Amino acid sequence: MSEQTTATPQKTKKPKWLRVKLPVGKKYTELRSLVDKYKLNTICTSGSCPNMGECWGEGTATFMILGNICTRSCGFCGVKTGRPETVEWDEPEKVARSIKLMNIKHAVLTSVDRDDLKDGGSIIWAETVNAVRRANPTTTLETLIPDFQGNEKLLDRIIKVAPEVVSHNMETVRRLTREVRIQAKYDRSLGVLKYLKENGMRTKSGIMLGLGETEEEVIETMKDLRNVGLDIITIGQYLQPTKKHLPVQEFITPEQFKKYETLGLKMGFMFVESGALVRSSYKAHKHAS
Repeated sequence: MSEQTTATPQKTKKPKWLRVKLPVGKKYTELRSLVDKYKLNTICTSGSCPNMGECWGEGTATFMILGNICTRSCGFCGVKTGRPETVEWDEPEKVARSIKLMNIKHAVLTSVDRDDLKDGGSIIWAETVNAVRRANPTTTLETLIPDFQGNEKLLDRIIKVAPEVVSHNMETVRRLTREVRIQAKYDRSLGVLKYLKENGMRTKSGIMLGLGETEEEVIETMKDLRNVGLDIITIGQYLQPTKKHLPVQEFITPEQFKKYETLGLKMGFMFVESGALVRSSYKAHKHAS
């Protein structure tokens, strides 16, 4: 991946290492039944995550708050863009109840961007963490947050409730940020992660590969993240959600992912999850301990 490769045709068959096994197991079956019965909103099911069976088997699940319509229009993301609905102030209790019903040991909370709100959604974020803790005192938490436009007062709300892990994804390398993330800024995201770390948080970030980046650019991004004290990094393969989204330029080999894992550990990251099917919350329960 050190040189730019020719764009992968859209009808190219996915390589064998991207074939996903159907989720199985008693724990998965039980949780699936609960999700369907009580109409619980997990990003695991709505996002058709390839690791759902494995994560649920380990007692981990991801929940999205603040609706399902985002104020940003990133070129990689399958979430709807538009005018979000009104904030549901009882959502924190609903999420806490879902986690209790599912007997989740480690919960990942994420959200759409809510640039339409003065507080960026940070109040609901903090109240959700508190509600989950009240109902599930032994459950550990990771918050996968937006950048809150770099507003430190809003970030302070997350810091105050002190989840075990705070994550904010870079998504891609510097050169591709404007095309891939559009309204986001590379240095602003680095600044968010630096501020969180300086205020005592265990920090985490993720990037996707296969968008046209070079090996040198990936390594540069890893170094940038390590330089702001990042603890945990996830590296996975980008897959195009629809024909309207950015095309896959390259399918990264398992050997290349392993190379990044080795490099990341040498750089000093506490955890490096690197593989084609790795997503932000993959093996998340390990990262909180």
